[in-house]
Amino acid sequence: MTSNRPYLVRAIHEWIGDNSLTPYLLVDAAWPGVIVPPQAAKDGRVVLNIAPRAVAGLDIGKDWISFNARFGGVSYRVEVPLGAVLAIYAQENGQGMMFPAEDTPSAPPPANSESEAPTKKGGHLRVIK
Repeated sequence: MTSNRPYLVRAIHEWIGDNSLTPYLLVDAAWPGVIVPPQAAKDGRVVLNIAPRAVAGLDIGKDWISFNARFGGVSYRVEVPLGAVLAIYAQENGQGMMFPAEDTPSAPPPANSESEAPTKKGGHLRVIK
């Protein structure tokens, strides 16, 4: 049976937005494949504001959450495997859902992510194999 986590994250995200609140993710920053600016993590965790006004290109997929966001005025590509999501909640009142910790995968995630380096505005090139 597939994980219900991606479906619940999408549903809670929509519910928070429908109530004009700000959706935040609590993420295990040490989870393999998590790409966030190093300065954003504290005590092995990172809190990410995923409100439409805070991110661009938000994609909550079956296995990954990805988007572009600014940290200290610099644009970064953020990628989070769904297994690393510990909670999604409304910043204003804390309502949302916590998730049980999953076993960390033993194999590294597929190489589908871009560099952790800051992105510049405009187009960019990357090698496609």
